[in-house]
Amino acid sequence: MIADDSMVVRGLFARWLGESGRFHVVGVAGDGESAIEHAGRHHPDIMVLDLDMPILDGVEALPRIIKESPRTAVLLTTTLTERNAQLALQCISKGAVDVLPKPDNRSGLTLSLDFRSELLGKLSSITQSRFREGDLAADGAQSAPLPSGVADLRPLVSVMPRYLVIGASTGGPRAVARVLGDLGEALANLTTLIVQHMPPLFTASFADQIAAQLGVPAREPHDGERLARGMIYVAPGGRHLGIERKLGHIAASISDEPPVHFCRPAVDILFADAARHLGPAALGLIMTGMGSDGTDGATTLRRAGAAVIAQDEQSSTIWGMPGSVVRAGQASAVLPLSGIGPAIRTLVGGSRPA
Repeated sequence: MIADDSMVVRGLFARWLGESGRFHVVGVAGDGESAIEHAGRHHPDIMVLDLDMPILDGVEALPRIIKESPRTAVLLTTTLTERNAQLALQCISKGAVDVLPKPDNRSGLTLSLDFRSELLGKLSSITQSRFREGDLAADGAQSAPLPSGVADLRPLVSVMPRYLVIGASTGGPRAVARVLGDLGEALANLTTLIVQHMPPLFTASFADQIAAQLGVPAREPHDGERLARGMIYVAPGGRHLGIERKLGHIAASISDEPPVHFCRPAVDILFADAARHLGPAALGLIMTGMGSDGTDGATTLRRAGAAVIAQDEQSSTIWGMPGSVVRAGQASAVLPLSGIGPAIRTLVGGSRPA
């Protein structure tokens, strides 16, 4: 299902999806009201929803779309502005799966092979995740046995972790916010660094959202900044976040080095630097997202004596990144989203959140 106020965009998306041979478009809508109506009528597997539409925009339409068709995965599309970044993150917190920024102008949209590839890639990952869930529900099967349910990580670490390094992608903003909220006062005992696959502007808004929700300082760090305990640092969109030792202190390293596994920022960069400079004082957490970013970094962390937690398949929007770490045998524990915060609290201390 495609919902966008531009007839050109609707036609372009429909053509791309048709040419891919992987999707069937059941309907198109030019405003939020029509999108809600189509959701109730067709119950599509996925809806591509534009934020800026007449009558009812995507922000207002989203809750009603989910109510009409709870199993429809909603992928947001929007132009890249600070306002739209904030609105998109609000929508993700209310149930949208992911957001894809559009090129600034129509010619850029029409001619951008990168945008077309990214759109089809995100839709394919969402589809695979939805089919997996449907197959499990249909035959009553469960995920293959994995080293899951390890609620007490204390035997797996040699020192109390002081740095929490997190990697996430699709579905990450909501999942990461849940874990940080569950950590409660334990956040004061940690320096937290997050690589969330997002474009510029979105990461700054994500940091602001975390700060507002949790009442803790969160922001994008600047290059060479000394990292402080109790702070949450979010990698700037489009730039790598690493760690370095500077004048005897642990500092942030921000760079424009080439993408790693097509990702910038890359989880692998953060994890590898954490292994090099922090060793067992770091605790790795790899969460929901498409692709395999973080697997090489998790391997390096484990070799340095650090523990790595992977989010489990059932609670992940897309089990690409954590699944890759698990299959590589680099997960110290595989935990559901609800169990990650409590497990980390046992390692670093801090009262339970009220």
